[in-house]
Amino acid sequence: MSNRRRGYTLVEVLIVVTVLGIAGAVAAPAFSQTGVLRVQAALRSIVADISEAQSDALAMQQSRAVVFDASSTSYTIVRVPGTTIDASTDALFTTHVGGSRFGDARFENVSFNEGTTLIFDEMGSPVAAAGSTTPANEGSLEVTGSSQRFRIAVQPYTGRVIVSRVETQQSESDVTPPTQGGQ
Repeated sequence: MSNRRRGYTLVEVLIVVTVLGIAGAVAAPAFSQTGVLRVQAALRSIVADISEAQSDALAMQQSRAVVFDASSTSYTIVRVPGTTIDASTDALFTTHVGGSRFGDARFENVSFNEGTTLIFDEMGSPVAAAGSTTPANEGSLEVTGSSQRFRIAVQPYTGRVIVSRVETQQSESDVTPPTQGGQ
């Protein structure tokens, strides 16, 4: 019998540490993208709920509204039985898209007929006001968070929802002037 002890050599330990370091370096950027994905999840939720409100208006033959509240980063789908919108009594459901669950998304530039409410008539078309037959102008809102900005536009007549990425403008202080060679 040999009294030789079995253990790890320094070379084996260094190899394991190196492999773990490489794996950590590869995985770290993937974890930094979670905020981006969460903001995009907020965007998908908003688009799905706008489409649901439009479909529900058509199915129930009754107007529906989506009331956006930028201060609480939430929106409420509301039943519109007549010419008034009362989110406190006719709300179907409210969704909050702020906070860490949705990458701290926020609403900006909410504009649906110069207000914060998108209204669909009983045929699912966007209209200018509750109980109105006047078609709405194109309305939109922007969703921002995790250094991203998206615009959700709802087209007049059809209510088609279009999502586009809005490029953020760099301020002049962020732009460094090009260096001039030979001087």
